[in-house]
Amino acid sequence: MSPPPRQLTLDWPHQPSYAREDFLEAPCNAAALGAILAWPNWPSRMLMLAGPSGAGKSHLGAIWARAAAARLVAGDRLADAPLAELARAPALLIEDADRVGGEEAALLHLLNLARESGADLLLTARAAPDGWGLKTADLLSRLRLAPIVSLGAPDPELIAAVLLKLFSDRQLVVDRAVVSYVALRLERSLDAARAIVAALDREALARGKPVTRAMAAELLRDEEAGG
Repeated sequence: MSPPPRQLTLDWPHQPSYAREDFLEAPCNAAALGAILAWPNWPSRMLMLAGPSGAGKSHLGAIWARAAAARLVAGDRLADAPLAELARAPALLIEDADRVGGEEAALLHLLNLARESGADLLLTARAAPDGWGLKTADLLSRLRLAPIVSLGAPDPELIAAVLLKLFSDRQLVVDRAVVSYVALRLERSLDAARAIVAALDREALARGKPVTRAMAAELLRDEEAGG
């Protein structure tokens, strides 16, 4: 018997929403959300969010950047960044600051310029600065001045809530039992949740069928085999 025909699907980009109302609070991120919402009443002008990839740092950074009218620069793009111009902004978000690599001098210069201009600073990273392997003592000393708020990896309950939200955003009706099945077996990462929802959306369209547990199990097995 030949396999059922698959519909042609167009892989339209589906950008995640980083609006405040789309951030789902949970015990693993409540302290970080509270710190972001406390701005501009921070105890100092610099704050660092630290946590694993997919924990929600970028979402929180986007919430803060809108509220603070912040400029954005990535830690691994400092070599080409207009540092003096960035530092003149009222606020600055340095994403993935721990990926600074060989641009430690540029990061230190930017921090110094921002301090001189009085800009508020938010940095995101996977770990505290002592774990970045920095070679510049002055940079490490400066970064240690930033209060650190940690985010934990999302638990299965939060992953399930995120999956439901992502399916809803795509107008997909998926049984909660299927959502729970996926949440318990998925990598504890919001990025992984976005990826599996996108994959299930494509697969459901290609087959012309709703998302099922069997479909989810197949994609999860493929992902595990590919990893």
